[in-house]
Amino acid sequence: MQSISPKVSIITAVYNAEKYINGCITSVLGQNYENFEYIIIDGGSTDNTISIIEQYKDKLSYWISEPDRGIYDAWNKGLAASKGEWIAFLGSDDLLYPDAIQTYVNHIIQHPKQHELEFVSSRIELVKQDLTSIRIVGEAWDWERFKYKMITWHVGCFHAKHLFTKYGYFDPAYKVSGDYELLLRPTDKLVASFVDRTTVKMRMGGVSDIKLIEAHDETFRAKIKNGAIPAWRGELLKILYHVYLTVKFTIKR
Repeated sequence: MQSISPKVSIITAVYNAEKYINGCITSVLGQNYENFEYIIIDGGSTDNTISIIEQYKDKLSYWISEPDRGIYDAWNKGLAASKGEWIAFLGSDDLLYPDAIQTYVNHIIQHPKQHELEFVSSRIELVKQDLTSIRIVGEAWDWERFKYKMITWHVGCFHAKHLFTKYGYFDPAYKVSGDYELLLRPTDKLVASFVDRTTVKMRMGGVSDIKLIEAHDETFRAKIKNGAIPAWRGELLKILYHVYLTVKFTIKR
């Protein structure tokens, strides 16, 4: 039974993020919603990140610092330690709006399918490194569009605990598209909703040419794995994207 004040778990995976982690942490601890826990999974940082985290250790529900296999492995560790009915993931350089958790909770407890809801997304403000606004993104989940591309921006989205019980944790074999792969598993059966408000500031960093190609390869692999598209079509589209990106990067140079 969904409570009127559900416990929320916020999970941050971090590695060598001394420049921004303090702002991320304070944006979570400064929420105007009280029934939440904050979990930080550090991948064995070698800069000043750990000493910054330790300044807040009394306000954290759980944190560790040890090597991991990437962000999805770290998120899985956070999931295993979480006690919330709802779970959100926040990047170490991202910032929650002060009323972000309360905004999501209000939406959930007022939703006609609140007990069946599995995933709730919102709008995201993309910002530069200095927090200058770029644009607002994010739209409601829709299977026919989602199976072709990630139309819901994952940062800050709320996931019901029973979503992971039903469909499993993140697959650490993915390095950049594991969140997309997870949400492909339910196909059109995912019970989702959308909060038409902005809840998070997400810093945009540069993506290398190689990383962009790897990301596309992973998304096609995820689509094929979960039956979103036939294997032959996925492999063909992957080749076409490789050609397109190669030409694009060549012209850009």
